[in-house]
Amino acid sequence: TSAALALLGGSVAALVVWKWLGKRMIQKKMEEARRTRDEGMKKMAKAVQRFREQVPSAQTDAILSLPLLELTGRLQEGSLSPRTVLYTYLEKVSALEVTQQTNCLRHFIPECEEQLQEIQQHREKGLLYGIPVSIKDHIGHKGHLATCGLVQCLGTLMEDDSVLVKVLKRQGAIPFAMTNVPQSLFSYDCSNPIFGQTLNPLNPQKSPGGSSGGEGALIAGGGSILGIGSDIGGSIRLPSSFCGLCGLKPTAERLRWVLPLPFQPCSRSGLAGGEKHWVVPCALGPMARDVDSLALCMKALLCQEMFQLDPTVPPIPFNEEVYSSSTPLRVGYYDTDGYFPLPPCMRRAVKETRRALQAAGHQLVLFSPPRIPYVMTELFLKTFFADGGRTWLDVFTGDIVDPGLKPQVNSCRIPRLVKKLLALLLKPLVRLFAQILLLLKLKGVAMISTCRSVKEMWNHHHQIQVYRSQFIAQWKELQLDVVLCPVLGPAFTPGYPGKLLTAISSTMLYNVLNFPAGVVPVSTVTEADEEELKLYKGCCDDPWDRTLKQAVSGAVGMPVAVQCVALPWQEELCLRFMKEVETLSRDK
Repeated sequence: TSAALALLGGSVAALVVWKWLGKRMIQKKMEEARRTRDEGMKKMAKAVQRFREQVPSAQTDAILSLPLLELTGRLQEGSLSPRTVLYTYLEKVSALEVTQQTNCLRHFIPECEEQLQEIQQHREKGLLYGIPVSIKDHIGHKGHLATCGLVQCLGTLMEDDSVLVKVLKRQGAIPFAMTNVPQSLFSYDCSNPIFGQTLNPLNPQKSPGGSSGGEGALIAGGGSILGIGSDIGGSIRLPSSFCGLCGLKPTAERLRWVLPLPFQPCSRSGLAGGEKHWVVPCALGPMARDVDSLALCMKALLCQEMFQLDPTVPPIPFNEEVYSSSTPLRVGYYDTDGYFPLPPCMRRAVKETRRALQAAGHQLVLFSPPRIPYVMTELFLKTFFADGGRTWLDVFTGDIVDPGLKPQVNSCRIPRLVKKLLALLLKPLVRLFAQILLLLKLKGVAMISTCRSVKEMWNHHHQIQVYRSQFIAQWKELQLDVVLCPVLGPAFTPGYPGKLLTAISSTMLYNVLNFPAGVVPVSTVTEADEEELKLYKGCCDDPWDRTLKQAVSGAVGMPVAVQCVALPWQEELCLRFMKEVETLSRDK
């Protein structure tokens, strides 16, 4: 007996030591990653100092205030040099004005100095000649990590530039910084255990949104004039909404994707033989201070270089005629999707924009998006958690889970048998408590449906295609050009996005549909909005509605945005509509 007890005690002690060593190894990897980032920042500061000693008279504030179109014009004509512009933006970042306040930078790209020399050898100046560009953490750049906020991704450097980075460089752009993201990218906050929490430069008590939150914070803080993000549920549009920027999620296939997400759930047809077709696809897109910047970026990217490097991208150049058109539009609109009621200021923004569009001669038609609860639970979440979340959980093996993701991770860790028993016990209550159960389902409390076979997966794919067809039919029946609708906002307090996965229904819908959708800031939160928020009941005045109220309170002066949508492959029309909304909001 004593021998058995000794063996048991030794085994327990060994397990404790093994776990401690594992955690210590994780901590060392994270410390090394942070040290590498800090050394990169020091290199950036030294490069700026050298430039300042050589060119002490550079007009920093004047350059930083130039809109992208004006800056490109000055660079093209030669009245500004790419070197001056690059080091002006590097100085803004390295002076810690942006990074210390927000923690938005994941890594400085020292090769930007080589790219600066390279573009000066080009015979022709590209559309983005001399423009410093920031890119989201997981967009591949040669010699750099694509961490996705995960320890397991810290050991592998990219062997080559992604297609998108190659095209940016070909057009004369200078990628100079990689920005922070939430752990695994599956969050609309911006925090990970390696590099920490990114904050909103407009209010450090607020989140910049996610998952392209580092981009949002860097651009809104004035440290970048153009950034590239990605969007699979709102990850470009939500940071744009929270930070007061313009952002475009194109039709996913319009631009070349970069590399797989850190987890590849059954949102692609892997169950059925490995076909890499994402049923809810991820899209790359630009983020900037104004709509013209987005249009210029799309025009630059949709070039022969892109089409040659990746023949799967349809060779459709940017249609300037559509973007520049002034023909009155037939605009569908709604201020709520009937699923997750947004704060009063977001609905106010849609109503004011609708009135401004009508006054400008556009035709407005009420539009009701069909069956959003069904889309959210049966189409969107089932896509990502088709296997009960097991694939997603795998990325956290040997990692520390960020506090903001713990609610979802813990839900996915509930044993399958317990989930089935809960579903069985709660099923009779569905008719009595349908709304509560929907919220439970989205919260991840053991209620998310799974695909238990290849047949079920194919059926799930078919259901998404059927819904898309029905949605387009309703759009066509009303003869709409575009749709005006709300976007989630204003900026949340950090930590709250993890408690409110359901609140992204406004953006998620257009990922499921794979429609181009963009965000434009049109207003700010007023004292009257804050007072009205106190009366907000949401759908049922339940815990989730009360949590949303807490998440957005204290946002007076923060940006309020709207969302603009077009049919697939009509990015130019979407941008043209966004430009109209932007112009009208500035003329108020």
